[in-house]
Amino acid sequence: MTSFPFDIVGFDLDGTLLDSLGDLAHAVNHALALEGRPAVPRDEVRGFVGGGARKMLANALLATGGAVEENRFEQLHAALLEYYTANIAVETRLFAGGEAMLDALAARGAKLAVVTNKLEHLAVKIFAELGLSERFYTVIGGDTLGPGRAKPQPDLIQLMLERGGGGRAAYVGDTSYDTRAAAAAGLPCVAVAFGFNDLAPDELGAAAVIGHFDELVPALQRIGS
Repeated sequence: MTSFPFDIVGFDLDGTLLDSLGDLAHAVNHALALEGRPAVPRDEVRGFVGGGARKMLANALLATGGAVEENRFEQLHAALLEYYTANIAVETRLFAGGEAMLDALAARGAKLAVVTNKLEHLAVKIFAELGLSERFYTVIGGDTLGPGRAKPQPDLIQLMLERGGGGRAAYVGDTSYDTRAAAAAGLPCVAVAFGFNDLAPDELGAAAVIGHFDELVPALQRIGS
């Protein structure tokens, strides 16, 4: 087997590893219903994902009539999180080819990590429910290091490197939050074209763009050579 160029491969979660759109849409629409707002179609929710639950809810409110006052927003945010926590893996699954891709990276000796803007306890819970926890040496959430340090800041990716013991690393994501954070941390980023892209995939500034997880290992081999 050809030597693999990366010691660590990190992944974003929603829209990269996991197709979580259905469960996220149900949660945000639950919160909107409490405010008497119309439901947002799934395809529209897709564009709200990437900056965490607060950003997703704020975008949904703006799209359905405008922002609400701060205290009400906090109530709706809490309701969204409560609903989502109770229904976190009803429809959520790995994207096609995900399991084989994780196996292929592990077989090449890569240590795998997750760096997401989702709250850490929710990311940990979803992996536990999907039986994926043991595949990753660390799961880092948007709140792990406190306010102001989530993606697109590089801090969470730098923590991933620290916990992994250093070495050459790459990151895989689906939005500009991911590519900007990776670039700020000095890592190449592979963008997935099947995710919740906030920009056209070829406009994300990634080192490579893939359309299926079958393409990830070859893409990493190319950019790491």
